Amino acid sequence: MDGTEKQLHEAAIIIDAVCPLLDDHARIADYQAGGLTAIAPTVGYWHGAGATMRTIGSWHKLLRERDDLMLVRAAADIRKAKALGKTGIIMHFQGPAPIEDSLDLIDAFKALGVGIMQLAYNVKNCIGDGCEERTDAGLSRFGLQVVDRMNQVRMIVDCSHTGIQTTMDAIEHSSAPVIISHANAKSVYPSPRNISDEMIKAIAESGGTIGVVGFPGFVSGDKRPTIDQFIDHIVYMCDLVGTQCITLGIDYYSGQSPYMDDAASIKDYRGFLAENIWSADAYPEPPHFYPAGIETPKTMLALTEALLRRGFTADDIRKIYGDNLLRIYETIWGDEAKET
Repeated sequence: MDGTEKQLHEAAIIIDAVCPLLDDHARIADYQAGGLTAIAPTVGYWHGAGATMRTIGSWHKLLRERDDLMLVRAAADIRKAKALGKTGIIMHFQGPAPIEDSLDLIDAFKALGVGIMQLAYNVKNCIGDGCEERTDAGLSRFGLQVVDRMNQVRMIVDCSHTGIQTTMDAIEHSSAPVIISHANAKSVYPSPRNISDEMIKAIAESGGTIGVVGFPGFVSGDKRPTIDQFIDHIVYMCDLVGTQCITLGIDYYSGQSPYMDDAASIKDYRGFLAENIWSADAYPEPPHFYPAGIETPKTMLALTEALLRRGFTADDIRKIYGDNLLRIYETIWGDEAKET
């Protein structure tokens, strides 16, 4: 290594748009060690408004107490975080359970800093179907209203974990670009959680982006996927729709190796299966090893090195790492730095 990789990595704005590992606030340090500029904790899953409000409150308390963090409400906040050497915090929901049956809760959560919401998490809800549901219905009447309200308050529509027809309906109905924050290419590895060429193209045509994900069951059939298998998804999607549409949503989570021991991880896993949150078809049994070289966020420099080896230019890497998402954030949230 001649230092070029390290210089590129340190100069780039790097955004990981899906970070459930941050359920443990102590793991912020691992992302900082890896050179991340902005990170996106999942502040809402399958719980209602009350429990979600407590989670968001804990993040606002942390942001008040720590000078090295800042809340991201606009694209300029990420550029400001980079300039100041701080870490931007992007709040997002993996599923719409926190809004319950109330459109007004979309306004409330947006006011609190939640800028992105998935329309489903694998299974059916009152908005539409998830990607692992036995049916493939589209957006409900309430779902159409949800997309409208999200557009009005400038909250990003995320169709990760969302069924095909629900996603296509969201793309058609939304007045703003629609993203898939974390999914890989089904043509590279046919996990039920990965997405077809048709869907990749539809998201791109909407002006949206697709985030490549490191969860091993979505990368390959190998228990320990390689970094090149991870990059295979980036290469494929870039070839299909262009580098301007591909981002990072690596999806490190608290149950993976080395953060949780195997026995505890398997216990949690069986609970997710029992609750129908996960299926064995899409989610293999732990331990879950992320791609070799980037097993945790601490070693993200290895991805920069590997992308350069695979022929990506510095400009390509800057787009994938941050510039593409900044474009989405500018388009939907605006580019005016907010008080945090």
